Amino acid sequence: MMICKYSYFTSGEHRIVYYFAPDVGNHTLFVLHYFRPEALGIVPGAIFLICLIFCLVGFATNHPSKLLDLNSALLSICFMLFLGFTDDVLEWPWRYKLFLPSVASLPLLCCYEGSRSVVVPIPLRTMLMIDGELTAFGRFLCHLVVVDQNADGSIINLGVFYLVYMGLLAVFCTNAINIYAGINGLEVGQSYVIGCAVLYHNLLEIQAGSLSSQNHVFSAMIMLPFLGVSLALLRHNWYPASVFVGDTYCYFAGITFAAVGILGHFSKTLLLFFIPQVINFLWSTPQLFKLVPCPKHRLPKFNAQTGLMEPSKMKRGETEFVNMTLINAFLQIFGPMSEQQLCIALLAFQTVCCMFGLYIRYNLACLVFDC
Repeated sequence: MMICKYSYFTSGEHRIVYYFAPDVGNHTLFVLHYFRPEALGIVPGAIFLICLIFCLVGFATNHPSKLLDLNSALLSICFMLFLGFTDDVLEWPWRYKLFLPSVASLPLLCCYEGSRSVVVPIPLRTMLMIDGELTAFGRFLCHLVVVDQNADGSIINLGVFYLVYMGLLAVFCTNAINIYAGINGLEVGQSYVIGCAVLYHNLLEIQAGSLSSQNHVFSAMIMLPFLGVSLALLRHNWYPASVFVGDTYCYFAGITFAAVGILGHFSKTLLLFFIPQVINFLWSTPQLFKLVPCPKHRLPKFNAQTGLMEPSKMKRGETEFVNMTLINAFLQIFGPMSEQQLCIALLAFQTVCCMFGLYIRYNLACLVFDC
């Protein structure tokens, strides 16, 4: 029977918990457990907010029109940081994890002053207008959105539907990182790679002197402290991890990407950097929507005999199948590997996908859009 419990942190890395029990078989029971601190995403999140507040002073002085955008980004990030920490403590049901990010995105959507129009790809424009006249599909679409007839159907104003899309983007970004996780270094590593791709995109647009260069300066200002705190956290979360980031960091990273994508006016380009997360979400859909059994955790299984990670499996009646995640798919395709090797392989795939996304944005886009 436990009669006392004492815990403390040593060097900020390990929590040691002692349990004492009196005279069990004429012997005093002494048990020592080592635990790694969890939900440590709150630490880089707090440091990031402090850095951003200092940036606010200098940035707002030179760009007063962006003060409202910066305040809305701070509010949304604070909300999701708090939600992530409470989720680590209280373990919120999934229905709250889908609803609350939508609430957190409201400050971003209220401050959004950019265009709500999208450019129609060249091959699809004949579906809307032919010889200056709307097609049947184009006339039907006009009941929902505004088709710009002066532009020969090349532009569609989505109106409120564009705001709905951006709200769903915030929900996707926060949860996509959260469900593509579970091994040391993966959550922070993928966020760091995406952050580098976003920053590189910002620098290219600033150097080119595009019309939206001021928005990219705003995005770069947010990305720099984010990459700094993420790199510091990755050092402690890399295999073998001395700390765990928890849902706190996943939500913090996701809403940060959503904030720069929405307020920086490159939300569609942002999705090109989330290719692995999109693949993981689509592959996980049958389990996420309960079409097939979905356990609480779908992490790969550790084989103690070989010291390697193997795909985890679930049973449905007499049928056994592998949990549907990109992590398990990698292990199915390339075979069992150590946790560190698996993380490196997944981050290499993330890097290649981000490079491919940049190639699409700056090279292939001219094939389907006017350049």
